[in-house]
Amino acid sequence: MDTLSNYIRGRWQPSLGAEALDVHNPARGTVIARTPLSTKADVQTAVEAATMAFPGWSETPPVARARAMFTFRALLDQHAEELARLVTTEHGKTLDEARGSVRRGIECVEVACAGPSMLMGHGLENVAAGIDCTVMRQPVGVCAAIAPFNFPAMVPLWFLPFAVVCGNTFVLKPSEQVPLSMARIFELLEQCDLPPGVVNMVHGGRDVAEALCDHPGIRAVSFVGSTPVARAIYQRATAAGKRVQSLGGAKNFIVVMPDADLDRAMPAITESFYGCAGERCLAGSVLLPVGPAHAPVRDRLVDAARSLKVGDGVEPGVQMGPVISARHRDRVLGYVEQGVAEGAKLVLDGRARSLPGDGFFVGPSVFDGVSPAMRIGREEIFGPVATVCPVADLDEAFRVMDGHPNANATSIFTTSGRAARDFAHRATASMVGVNIGVAAPMAYFPFGGACDSFFGDLKVHGRDAFEFYTDKKVTISRW
Repeated sequence: MDTLSNYIRGRWQPSLGAEALDVHNPARGTVIARTPLSTKADVQTAVEAATMAFPGWSETPPVARARAMFTFRALLDQHAEELARLVTTEHGKTLDEARGSVRRGIECVEVACAGPSMLMGHGLENVAAGIDCTVMRQPVGVCAAIAPFNFPAMVPLWFLPFAVVCGNTFVLKPSEQVPLSMARIFELLEQCDLPPGVVNMVHGGRDVAEALCDHPGIRAVSFVGSTPVARAIYQRATAAGKRVQSLGGAKNFIVVMPDADLDRAMPAITESFYGCAGERCLAGSVLLPVGPAHAPVRDRLVDAARSLKVGDGVEPGVQMGPVISARHRDRVLGYVEQGVAEGAKLVLDGRARSLPGDGFFVGPSVFDGVSPAMRIGREEIFGPVATVCPVADLDEAFRVMDGHPNANATSIFTTSGRAARDFAHRATASMVGVNIGVAAPMAYFPFGGACDSFFGDLKVHGRDAFEFYTDKKVTISRW
């Protein structure tokens, strides 16, 4: 079984680490590769390479940097199906879900191609008599990203193309559980005529992440993961003097009003809860049916979840794949047991479902009568478990949502313009859907939550990305 190599200074190099982790196909439980647990010395080598490349790359005209991203975008598009199949193989999500995530990543590269326009500064003549003032955007230096397991190809592309087109150099640590997609993407980057050291990749676990946070040569760090780790990354990297965008966990609430068109709403709601087996930060977590919507919405959700075809994501007709690992499967099942122990009503028991093969499958479950005080109503499960918490009215729904520390995304289903506007205005979460199950902003809008779902000032992609990866230099001149 192959142990993957790091990519440093334009070359594939074996890790200095003596240990490696197995990479599984979660639909089959088989080992398909090994991820090296790289060392601080590997990180040092990568940062040195990025530091050496930075002066030349930062002086490269933005239009030339954008042309490299145009080439990158074309290569990603050419190999999109191959990449989607890699994502499904190492992560388990269905092929359609993988295709969508790869397309989302490509869209980030497309937005980065606008670098020459987005990087323009501004100025003003005669701020005082004979004195002019200009503002220019300049790259910040060596940047790093620490990526999660749930979107192997997409999430690293939230960061890499924007950092690079802005004139920075880059070090990526992909998730050790799903390294194959980015390994292939870096093979495509080799064809983009980037100078050695502009992009680097170091495989590994916690030691690599901490080394990236601590290294004095890195100026900016991006992270996506659970809230406890996001907070730790933010605190550690900012203490080391870096700018940081750290995206944390979620407990996303979906409100269904009595006037909602359930024929249209339920497919979107079902996909929100069970798409990607619930392993996404925008997944529906808690369903809040208002008043008389409770019984019909719950019953329809149970029927839809029961009918989902669970299996290997590469097989035709499969609607939900496995979770990422045996350990995570046991964690999700533990939450189901906890919900029963807490007194919630398990109206669909995923544990009782017959599941295929030796993969890490969890059947879809639905709990009713969940209160915010229960662990299953409070903690992020990150699996195919829906919790239903009925509320009397929209005000009570807001009290439930406002009482939770996370505020990543939220949605409402209604035919009332007044309710929709009120919801969008009052919601604490930064990403709001109206008759949309997964409120995922396109690449030219900012992506990120609020409260304990996001640590930092600037969100990812969109205009915020160009802000995050550049510093604004003000020059005041008199001649």
